[in-house]
Amino acid sequence: MANGTRPEWVTDLIEKMERTIEALDKAGVAEWVELFRQPRRLLVINFFSGVARGFGIAVGFTVVSALFLMILARIARLNLPVVSEFVADIVRLVQLELRGL
Repeated sequence: MANGTRPEWVTDLIEKMERTIEALDKAGVAEWVELFRQPRRLLVINFFSGVARGFGIAVGFTVVSALFLMILARIARLNLPVVSEFVADIVRLVQLELRGL
């Protein structure tokens, strides 16, 4: 520590702090802190993201189910014994459930 210079450990600490600050800035921590300071805005954002996520799941499930049923119907048209029995059982179960309603 000659001539009023900083010790090496202080210089290293300052460099590490500067890198940490840059990393936090790149990660957008300031925006997150600001968001948590406004709980009403946070609730609104989370509500709409939840609605969008639920809508996406519903649409996705509908599309996948429709594709599955189309493939199943084409397989049933092939009149394969094992598959046809399986499809017939599913149809019977669905009809029983619909009659029960």
